[in-house]
Amino acid sequence: MGAAPGKAAPAAAADYKARFANAEHVILQWNRSPLSDTGIWDAAAACTNERLLDAVDEILDLAEAQPFPASSADAARLDGALGVAMSRMMDEFLRLRVWNALSHELRYAIDKLSVAVSANALWIAFPSTGARSSSASTVGRASGGSPTSSAPGDVAVLLDGEFLDELELLCPASLPVLDEIALRVIRAGYTKVLVQKFKNSPCDVLDRFLSIFQVECSRRTTEAVIKRWSLATKLVGKALVVMQRQLYAQSSPGAFDALKDEYFLAITKNRVLNLLKFADDFTSITSHEKLVYILGMYEALSDAAPGLLLMFTGVHKELVSERTQEILTRLASSIRAMVASLLAKVRDDVSTTKKNNAARGGGVGVHPLTRYAMDCIEPLAPHRDALDLILASGGGGVTSLSDLASRVVGCLDRVLLLEEKPVLPCGGGGDDDGAAVVSRHHLFVANNAGFVLQRGRPLLGNEWAAQREDLVARHVASYAEARWAPVVASLETAGRKPANAAAKFSAAFDEAYESQARCEVPDPTLRDALRKAASETVVPAYGVYLKKHPKLEKKVRYTAGELDQRLSELFEGEAAERNK
Repeated sequence: MGAAPGKAAPAAAADYKARFANAEHVILQWNRSPLSDTGIWDAAAACTNERLLDAVDEILDLAEAQPFPASSADAARLDGALGVAMSRMMDEFLRLRVWNALSHELRYAIDKLSVAVSANALWIAFPSTGARSSSASTVGRASGGSPTSSAPGDVAVLLDGEFLDELELLCPASLPVLDEIALRVIRAGYTKVLVQKFKNSPCDVLDRFLSIFQVECSRRTTEAVIKRWSLATKLVGKALVVMQRQLYAQSSPGAFDALKDEYFLAITKNRVLNLLKFADDFTSITSHEKLVYILGMYEALSDAAPGLLLMFTGVHKELVSERTQEILTRLASSIRAMVASLLAKVRDDVSTTKKNNAARGGGVGVHPLTRYAMDCIEPLAPHRDALDLILASGGGGVTSLSDLASRVVGCLDRVLLLEEKPVLPCGGGGDDDGAAVVSRHHLFVANNAGFVLQRGRPLLGNEWAAQREDLVARHVASYAEARWAPVVASLETAGRKPANAAAKFSAAFDEAYESQARCEVPDPTLRDALRKAASETVVPAYGVYLKKHPKLEKKVRYTAGELDQRLSELFEGEAAERNK
């Protein structure tokens, strides 16, 4: 019959003490010399310190054998040595490289994304990636060097997750080591301690993606930080799916298999909660100038949430789900406040413009208020679905993006598309006759209505666009009638010689041309329409007149073709002056 635990025979007790002394010496020796500690396993998972590992195993064997009386000094020393041995295992776990963030492809891709978002190229492809480049599949496979291109097509491939699927994010050699560590920890009864350590587990892959928005955040604009956060959230969500699949695909009967769920939950939870905490810091923003960026943040979190929640179970899933929904609700509230702020801003500016009669002194070009208002709402078009959902659930006020655009355009129309004929000086010209006043009004309205048409079509639809096209066409025709019909009228010969009428026509044309030469119409389509309307008003009538009086052909200042050529040069603005 063998000796009871703690009551070993004298010879056996001496043997136990000798074994323990040797193992304890090795354990404590390495514990006291951290600078010379190279670890038990290297990066390739090869054991490089078998002596230390054997000492850990010896301590475990002795702890299971319980050779010393429970209250003895030797038992206390053994318990302390076991704690040191398990601390050694925890250190090995924390230093083990389970995830591979060192691959050239991954580093290249993250650098490429960082360059793209810094150069604002990313926002072209994000959050609506659009069409992809036919050469996009080459992203991350360059032979070397730092990325210099930030083509949206390349970025879209990474965001699609196809590129991540091709990467080996898991270091397979780490799994046998994890099994070795878990086996010893479980034998020692330190499983809960190891699970606690999971919270501090390094995960270079996720941390590299998070670094996209964490690097120098304090030195970046709010817009840049939000774009980087949105990108990191998308990539973390996609990376987690790939990581989980690769981790569980490496199935083996090892001791770590029982801890995989806890491990993956821990490395996921902390990083996801950090992402959520960061997003929460932006929920108090109400400036409408940040609207498109906060919308991007809302979409990124909303899109990533279902996939992120699949990473969790039980109370952890409830926690992350509740936290995510809280932040989405706050972001939605912030977005509704921004929309209200934008509309209020446009209304205030309209009121100020009316009061100061600013529309009358701003030239015939696109009014700053028109440009500002449309610049605010046009970028919202790619976010229509998310914004409509947010506004529809707001319980009043603006109910959709189309509703917002309609209200903004309505405000602009009330101040800029006036039925009265405001005095709109054109490029410093001194022409104050009625034709000039009326024509400038029509040119001003055509310019502004055309600008709103271009920017508003994706927001308000084809039916609205058709009505707006009719409005622009009416003002183009009215412009030609007001400015160029009086020029043609000077050809009337009643009581005058044809030569005198032609001279009067040439003088009237020159005067009209000079008054319009420095006027600018930025939209090439509208510019062509105005030139065509002017030409169709003047040139055919002048050609007919010359045919009726063929003797004038060699005496007049302009031929019909020369008039057409001059009219085709109108509305270039300052560019026309520079080209003279």
